[in-house]
Amino acid sequence: MNGINETGAAVQPSLMSAWRAMILRDLTLAMRRRADVLTTLFFFIIVVSLFPLGVSPEMAVLREIAPGVIWVAALLASMLSLGRLFSDDFQDGTLEQMLLLPQPLSVLVLAKVLAHWLVSGLPLVLLSPLLGMQLGLDGEAIGLLMLTLLLGTPVLSLIGSVGAALTLGVRGGGVLVSLLVLPLYIPVLIFGTGAVDAATSGMEYDGHLSLLGAFLVLAALLAPLATAAALRISAE
Repeated sequence: MNGINETGAAVQPSLMSAWRAMILRDLTLAMRRRADVLTTLFFFIIVVSLFPLGVSPEMAVLREIAPGVIWVAALLASMLSLGRLFSDDFQDGTLEQMLLLPQPLSVLVLAKVLAHWLVSGLPLVLLSPLLGMQLGLDGEAIGLLMLTLLLGTPVLSLIGSVGAALTLGVRGGGVLVSLLVLPLYIPVLIFGTGAVDAATSGMEYDGHLSLLGAFLVLAALLAPLATAAALRISAE
């Protein structure tokens, strides 16, 4: 919100204060809707836990498929909350106010994506060691799995924000978001699982981590700009 100076004129909030306020607002709203956050976590846990029942209870088999299973479950779980990333703001008029603010919309979008990742991506990273042990991964593989998820899940949120903005206000937007972003998620999935597979096979995995880091940098630079442009189109 704007402040008032001694002369009675409105004072525009700084870029950092607006960015901070957007993150705190979204985190507060997320905590008021704990059921949505818990749904994502339970979905992640249930999907991973069902594989020993549906594939094989043999620990050697589970250890081999564990990186792919956990990464696919994390990818699907992160997609569950994409539809709510901008829909509430679109319905209650907050998005229109964001468009009128003097701060760059792309910076505010980045704040919303960060808040989205904190409530939907970071918990998946923190839960991954328990699920990794359930599937028979050793300590080194679990640590690397957490690192790949830490690098990859923000990319999923950033790419997903573009799809969520493009389908904002469209009937059946949730399905359209999946169709739009799922092909773009594939490289992150490949290199995320590939790093852990390489480590368990005794091969070098630095290249996989470097590519995940490059994806994160590119997504952080380009996705907010694309999302801001899509939001302006959707709001018209």
